Amino acid sequence: MSIYKVGEQILSISVIAEIIAEDKQLALSIKAKQKIKNCRDYLDKKMKHSDAPIYGINTGFGSLCNHKISNDDLGKLQTNLVLSHACGTGDIVPDEIVKIMLLLKVQSLSYGHSGVQLATVERLIEMFNKNILPVIFQQGSLGASGDLAPLAHLSLPLLGEGKVVVDGKEVETKSIMKSNGWKAIALQSKEGLALLNGTQFMGAYGVWSLLKAQKLSYMADMIGAISLEAFDGRSECFDELIHLVRPHKGQLKTAENIRDFLDGSEIQEGREGACSRSLFFQMYAASTWR
Repeated sequence: MSIYKVGEQILSISVIAEIIAEDKQLALSIKAKQKIKNCRDYLDKKMKHSDAPIYGINTGFGSLCNHKISNDDLGKLQTNLVLSHACGTGDIVPDEIVKIMLLLKVQSLSYGHSGVQLATVERLIEMFNKNILPVIFQQGSLGASGDLAPLAHLSLPLLGEGKVVVDGKEVETKSIMKSNGWKAIALQSKEGLALLNGTQFMGAYGVWSLLKAQKLSYMADMIGAISLEAFDGRSECFDELIHLVRPHKGQLKTAENIRDFLDGSEIQEGREGACSRSLFFQMYAASTWR
C-alpha cells in the first residue's frame, strides 16, 4: 500500500488529490517526528521552570485571562476547552470533507510549532488510515477566529468522546476505542488550543471545491471534444500558437486537453466512416475518475 510521508514535501492541491484518489496511508517523516518532540519538550521545560502567565496554557480564556491555572490542572483545562466547544449543529459534514480535514490537521501539527504530543498526531493519522471519521456538524465555525466548533468535534474521538463514522455507519467512539485497543489521549498543556485553532474545516471545503471544479472543467473539455467529432468539426483552431496570443492559462490548458482528446482521431485525419476510438476510451476512463 502506498504511503505518504507527512513533512517531506509541501502539501499542494495536486498532492492532496493524489492522496485521496489513491487512498494513500499517512506516516510522519523522521524529521516531522523530531520537530514535534522537540517542541513538546521545550514547552514542558518552560512550564516546569517558569510561573509566568502564558495565555491559554496556564491561564483561563477570554475574560478569565488573569485567572491562574495550577500545573496539576493544565491538562484538564485543555480537555474542557475541547468539550466546551464541541457544540456544532446543522447537517453532518460529508465523509470526504472530514477525511481532508484530518489530513490538513496532521499536516499543520507536523511542523512542530504547536506543542502537541507525538501520540496525539499519530492517533489522528491512525484515524485517517483506518477511515475512522469523526462526526462533525456544518454550523458553528467562527470564521476568522478559527473553525473552533468543527475542530472540537474532530478532536473529540482523541478523548474517547463523540461519535465516528465507520463503513458508512455512525457509532460511539468508545466502541471503536475498544476494538482498536486505543486509550483516550490525556491532553497536556496547550494541546486543546493547538487542536482547535486553525482553519482546516474551511480549508477542507476549499480544497474539495477546487478538486471538483478541476474535474468538471476536465469533463467539459472532453464533452467539447466529443461534440467537435460529432459535428465533424476541425481541430486546427486548438493549435497552441493560436492560444498563446492571449495570456490565459486556463484557455491554454483547455486547448491542450482537446488536442490530447483528439490525438489519433481517424475523424480528424479525414478517414471516411471513421470513429474516434481513443476518445471513447478516454471518456470511459474519465467517467470512473473520482
